[in-house]
Amino acid sequence: MQAKAKVRTVRIAPRKVRMVLDLVRGKEVQEALAILQLTNKRTSPVVEKLIKSAVANAEHNYDMDIDSLFVSEIYADEGPTLKRFRPRAKGSASRINKRTSHITVVLEEFDYVEEDEVEAPVETTEEDAVEETEEANNQPADAAVEEETATEADTEEKTSKA
Repeated sequence: MQAKAKVRTVRIAPRKVRMVLDLVRGKEVQEALAILQLTNKRTSPVVEKLIKSAVANAEHNYDMDIDSLFVSEIYADEGPTLKRFRPRAKGSASRINKRTSHITVVLEEFDYVEEDEVEAPVETTEEDAVEETEEANNQPADAAVEEETATEADTEEKTSKA
């Protein structure tokens, strides 16, 4: 289940908003809020309020457990741009774009895996590893060692004859 919240036409450029959003993407809600409280950016209070709103939506509308929520998606889209003009030299003017953002956050619950479903990793010893390699080669380990020594002896004989 997903819980969403949006804030539209925030008077902060999307490029600046995305810097803060990248800090909290994929984090648990409590951790994300802690990060935002310590982030010294103009966007931080806006994003913090938005996440709190999404948490309230999750709790009230979908009966989700607040402690198991995490930020699955968070992104900033470009909103309408306010166009202003600034006087310049020789009677000309240059345009200033005051950009706005639409910020969206999606929260999801963790999928808990029960301990019965998780298989414990099997520890392998060196003896098990040797046995597995023997089975893979379909020959005993001693025969493989004898073959290697025999081929080394053959190469030494060939080099000595030359």
